[in-house]
Amino acid sequence: MTSDWQARVDAVWAASGELGDDEVVRRIDALAAERPSDDPLALFERAGARDSAGLEAEAEGLYREALARGLGGSERVQAHIQLASTMRNLGRSLEAVELLDVIEPDSGDLRDAVVAFRALALVDAGEARRAASEALAALAPHLPRYRVSLAAYAADLVASA
Repeated sequence: MTSDWQARVDAVWAASGELGDDEVVRRIDALAAERPSDDPLALFERAGARDSAGLEAEAEGLYREALARGLGGSERVQAHIQLASTMRNLGRSLEAVELLDVIEPDSGDLRDAVVAFRALALVDAGEARRAASEALAALAPHLPRYRVSLAAYAADLVASA
């Protein structure tokens, strides 16, 4: 059931540009209703639909409930990233940084996304040099050239501040 259900959720997200925010929320809610009301994956999808629709205050509670109910795997990391982004949009950038700091060691292939969203929150918190340093340090290993020099410049940004 989960793979078929997830495929239907993914189809809603794939069509989201044509559906509009209200319809995405409606369809995701309908799919979530097929699962138990405390299902962490369904809660996560409901949160994401609201977040995408600009309903951050509604999304926050659903993200928190999904995490509290044991959301696991990649979705757990995604929920932390999306919740942190929501918190930043709600003007709570330092809380967003703290949330991303907690998840970063477990973020796996989403590590760079964690760093990127933390950089956005750091900018909003008035720490632009630290944000740039962390973002550049995360970018450096992906470059075919200039890795060492970019990593050094990234470190210098916070050392010289």
